[in-house]
Amino acid sequence: MFTILIILVFQTISVESQTVKDKSSIYHDGWIDFNKNGKKDIYEDPEQDIEVRVEDLLSQMTMEEKTMQMVTLYGYGRVAKDQLPTPEWKSSIWKDGLANIDEHCNGVVESDYMYPYSKHVWALNKVQKFFVEDTRLGIPVEFTTEGIRGLNHTKATCFPAQIGIATTWDKDLVHKVGRVTGSEAHALGYNNVYSPLMNVARDQRWGRVVETYGEDPFLVAELGIQQIKGIQENKVVSTLKHYFLHAMPKGGRDGKARTDPHVADREAHDLYLYSFKRGVMEGGALGIMSCYNDYNGIPISGSKYYLTDVLRNKFHFKGYVVSDSWAVRYIQSKHHVAGTYKEAVRQSVEAGLNVRTTFEIPENFILPLRELVEEGSISTETINDRVRDVLRVKFWEGLFDSPYHDEDIAEKMVNTKENNEVALQTSQEAIVLLKNEKNLLPIDISNYKNILVCGPNAKEEKSSESRYGPNHIDVISGYEGIVAEVGEKVNVEYAQGCKFFERNTWPLSEIIPVEISSEEQALMDEAVKKAQSSDLIIAILGEDDRIVGEARSRTSLDLPGSQRKFLMELKKTGKPIVLVLINGRPLSLNWADRNIPSIVEAWFPGLHGGTAIADVLFGKYNPGGKMPVTTPHSVGQIPYNFPFKPDSQAGQEDESSPNGFGVSRVVGALYPFGYGLSYTTFEYSNLKISPTEGGLQSSIQVSFTLKNTGTVKGDEVPQLYINDEVASVTRYEKMLRGFDRITLEPGEEKEVTFTIKPDDLALYDRNMKFVVEPGKFNVIIGNSSQDEKLTGSFVLVDKHAKANAFFEKQ
Repeated sequence: MFTILIILVFQTISVESQTVKDKSSIYHDGWIDFNKNGKKDIYEDPEQDIEVRVEDLLSQMTMEEKTMQMVTLYGYGRVAKDQLPTPEWKSSIWKDGLANIDEHCNGVVESDYMYPYSKHVWALNKVQKFFVEDTRLGIPVEFTTEGIRGLNHTKATCFPAQIGIATTWDKDLVHKVGRVTGSEAHALGYNNVYSPLMNVARDQRWGRVVETYGEDPFLVAELGIQQIKGIQENKVVSTLKHYFLHAMPKGGRDGKARTDPHVADREAHDLYLYSFKRGVMEGGALGIMSCYNDYNGIPISGSKYYLTDVLRNKFHFKGYVVSDSWAVRYIQSKHHVAGTYKEAVRQSVEAGLNVRTTFEIPENFILPLRELVEEGSISTETINDRVRDVLRVKFWEGLFDSPYHDEDIAEKMVNTKENNEVALQTSQEAIVLLKNEKNLLPIDISNYKNILVCGPNAKEEKSSESRYGPNHIDVISGYEGIVAEVGEKVNVEYAQGCKFFERNTWPLSEIIPVEISSEEQALMDEAVKKAQSSDLIIAILGEDDRIVGEARSRTSLDLPGSQRKFLMELKKTGKPIVLVLINGRPLSLNWADRNIPSIVEAWFPGLHGGTAIADVLFGKYNPGGKMPVTTPHSVGQIPYNFPFKPDSQAGQEDESSPNGFGVSRVVGALYPFGYGLSYTTFEYSNLKISPTEGGLQSSIQVSFTLKNTGTVKGDEVPQLYINDEVASVTRYEKMLRGFDRITLEPGEEKEVTFTIKPDDLALYDRNMKFVVEPGKFNVIIGNSSQDEKLTGSFVLVDKHAKANAFFEKQ
């Protein structure tokens, strides 16, 4: 009997060894033997419930394997030294797996496998093969990348910057943008996209205004939900950035200064948590990126209240939280609430962080994490909780059912004609007409023989290839778009005119006037000379990616460098001027607004930006974008934004007041939130509100008629604002609670209906409970936050309280 047992043991060992060596034997019809034990485990069975599969896999994992599901390996050229697995990987720390690999061979760093698309998918499949076949349990790795203006990959479909996408105010279009981003991610082998950025940008100086949906939480939430749903339609996770208060650093500063937000608790919930709450609860986002900053003295990435009590227990978040790059280390090195990095690791994991992501080797996080578990400072159950979330997401993505991607499909799915049609539409809808004196626009080409296109942004392309979106793309500049549109009909000249700014005097030249260099004066002289012999000037000015983006805040909102001086010189020629802005934040164009007849805002307009600009200038497309941020006259007005508390942005007392004369300060917005013109006109009429009296949980229907009263087809964005007359706490003067982008032919009219839900009227009361209070609510319909086309009201009553009062009387 003993001999037989020995033979059986050796046979078993032989079979298991053969199974491991013959890796193809783990692939079966409809399932994969990830742990290579020759049987279908529960976690390997696609028919089982996800939660059951998670628990089965978790029960088989060692602590080494569990902790490795809590760390990111930044991809090739960032942290990873290899593009493809090497024999050394079998002895590396990730022999026990990884949560994800970020930006691997995506083109941010030159790679042999970033293009063509099929080659990239082949490379990711090779990497995935290592984790499936050469780790004990075969847990697939997740591939992540950025994607706030299209997928962060070589030659993916390129959209405008996120602030431009916001300017469309087009929910259906944003859903399409998300769908394109998610489908291209899936086709290229990615499972998780860090998009959208859900922060509310309340300080126009901040460098990352360009990456947001603007300053209003309702607008951010509505557009963000559509992006989330579009991405996740493809079983690709949408990870929301950056949770939370990331966008409100002191003085609009950025980079290492991303801390110390001066925000009251109620405002934090009303303005800054609102978009994340709705992104998770309504959008269903399965990813959250925790931010660098603290709030009220506690780093968010080490805050159990915000990562667990709020995010999971109140918002019911079911995905996993990844850290922004240095968020864990900053708990020690910036915020100094941990004496050691190891203690910072403990605080972040205990708070609710699932995965550490940064530009450091995984060992820097994993080894102190394992020490904390061994010494009892972090419990096994806490580790289990964190890993459950990661595994749940991986099962949702289908990684345990189809860990590999089709290498051929990418060529048919990425950067397609259809996707680029969506991108061009987005670039067109992102353009705002800020001014159009005497209807200079659209340009009637029959009136001009010679057009000068000038300015530092006329041929600039790099700003539309800024970080966190597609790279290595062939951007169409404004000049190229104009030449393609009318170059065969008129003579189009070019002159740079001036630089963005003089590098050797920047940024002090923002506050100290400097002499124009001889080199720049020559550029200006050349442009003015060409302008004098032209019939029309198109000046394309603004910012570039050196002063816009992450860690690129500014101390001024004026045109940088000598650009205003250049514009003034062009004005002296007496020729009609169209000013086109390519920029990442609203600019205080006080002189231009008074002196230049037509002004167009294009933001960083994406690959098709030049085409879209030309389409708008020459009437092929009628602009209908609306400003998602307030443009103040000066940085001296900041904070100046929407929404705002009653009278907090009002003018000062006039000379009739005994307390002052009101001549010490500029007041009002240059361009208010929601503002934008059109080549046609619209009429609002026939407002209906139903019911005019409802209960606290009633939905209110608001309808009205919108008519195109002009002579050309155009888009209008009617906006619904609410004013709560009396509440238990001070409310905002107006709150955006509905909008839609509507296209109408000349003479066409349409009934527009908005639904106001109870949550749209709820507030955090004096006890910080989220409730709807009885009272009168005013409804304002207009085409900007300062415009009032139609007004009405409704009343909410507490019917339960009235019923109780009735029975008490009986």
